[in-house]
Amino acid sequence: MERPLARVVDLGRVSYREAWSIQASTLEDRIADRIGDTVLLLEHDPSVYTVGRKAGALANVLDPGTAEVIEVERGGDVTWHGPGQLVAYPICKLEGTDRDLHRWLRALEDVMIDTVGAFGLVGGRDARNTGLWVDGHKLGSIGIACRRWVTWHGLALNVCPDLGWFHRVNPCGLDSALLSSMAARLGRPLGVEDVRPILAARLARLGAPDADPVTAGP
Repeated sequence: MERPLARVVDLGRVSYREAWSIQASTLEDRIADRIGDTVLLLEHDPSVYTVGRKAGALANVLDPGTAEVIEVERGGDVTWHGPGQLVAYPICKLEGTDRDLHRWLRALEDVMIDTVGAFGLVGGRDARNTGLWVDGHKLGSIGIACRRWVTWHGLALNVCPDLGWFHRVNPCGLDSALLSSMAARLGRPLGVEDVRPILAARLARLGAPDADPVTAGP
C-alpha cells in the first residue's frame, strides 16, 4: 500500500488517557481535512490494560493488579500497554481503492515485520490472529477503529517490556505464554530508543519512499 504520511509525531512517554485525547482531537482534524495523515508514536506510562469491542473481551482480564482497565473503540480483545512497548497510532484517511480495512491491517503488520527484520528477526503472520509473530511467539498486536474512513488506534510492538504484565490477562484472547518481545527473542538487551527510529522511518514509508518528517510533541 503506497500512501503518503505527512508526519510522524513522537510523543515520547505519555499516559494512555492523554494519548487517547490527542488521538481523538487529531482524528477530528483529519476528518475535517484540517491536517494530513498523521502517526502518533509513543510509549504508554503508567501501565494500562485496554479492552476492545470483541464480545467477551472483558472476561479475559484475569487480575489487572495496579493497572487501570479501559474499554476503548478499537476492535479486538484485551491487551497491555506500558514501558518497553512502542505504540503507533496512524490517523489516516483511506480513500479510493485504499478503502479496505483488511489491506490496512496487512500494511500495519508489514511495518512491524520490516522493523524487526532490521534487527535480524524473521517476522511473519498467523492465519488466525492479526499481529506480528516470530518463531511462534507474538511480539506485536494490532487493533484499529475507523470513523468516516479515517483510521485510528493502531499497533503495539513489544521491544523490552516486563512480560509479566501479560500474565495477568489472556492477551488478545491467547495464552500469555505466547507473548514475547524483541529483546527476549534476540537473547540480548535492546532498548526502545534503538527501535524507535527504525519504526518511525518504516511508518513514514507507508507512503512515498521520500516521506521524511519525524517531529517531537503534538
